[in-house]
Amino acid sequence: MSCTAMDLVAEAKQHIREIDVAQAMQSLEKFQVLDVREPAEYAAGCLPRAINIPRGVLEFKIDVHPSFQGKQDEEILVYCLTGGRSALAVEALQKLGWSHCVSLAGGFKSWQQAGGREISPAA
Repeated sequence: MSCTAMDLVAEAKQHIREIDVAQAMQSLEKFQVLDVREPAEYAAGCLPRAINIPRGVLEFKIDVHPSFQGKQDEEILVYCLTGGRSALAVEALQKLGWSHCVSLAGGFKSWQQAGGREISPAA
């Protein structure tokens, strides 16, 4: 039996924790912020302090990125555009031993719609 990408996302969401934008805005400072969108998406604007590691290479890059090296116990807020890739990313990170990851429900779009502060990655 085959499934769709959205089936995979729905299944992942059963095994991960999500927080809504209001929760993320209230507690953003306690998180390492991980953007799993593609570099062009990230370059167009991101959450404050976000580090970009695209979903497609996350499992290969997270352990060697200086911001995450040896920090598997830190809290990480993971986001993408709408919440699908971040749900899959959090599920993968949990399998790799990152036990304190949460996905931003609704992703960057929800953040923008709620009036969340966004920055240029160079800022």
